[in-house]
Amino acid sequence: MAEAFFNDLARGRFRAESAGTQPAERVHPEVIDAMTEIGIELDDGAGRMLTEGLAEDAGKIVTMGCSIQDACPALTLEVEDWGLDDPKGQTAEKVADIRDEIELRVRNLIGRLDRGDG
Repeated sequence: MAEAFFNDLARGRFRAESAGTQPAERVHPEVIDAMTEIGIELDDGAGRMLTEGLAEDAGKIVTMGCSIQDACPALTLEVEDWGLDDPKGQTAEKVADIRDEIELRVRNLIGRLDRGDG
């Protein structure tokens, strides 16, 4: 969700790539439904593994509520953790709440990046 919001709202000024330390085999159906509800289409492809190379190429890493430092102790880039619930298996209402919180945080992040406060 964050990648889709970010790339849509940043309009080419910045780019996000979603990756994880334990990526899912597919986007969870409840996430696809929540995003479709607001007009954003997601494919149900497999998640991407966060590698050291991918992390090193990033300007910023944002996590959604996991300790990436435990999974990637060599990571030297500052990590911003948003501490959000995993939408997997949640009710449609809860997933919509998570989606809306992600959109709000993405908008805030883009605003900081635009100001140079990253």
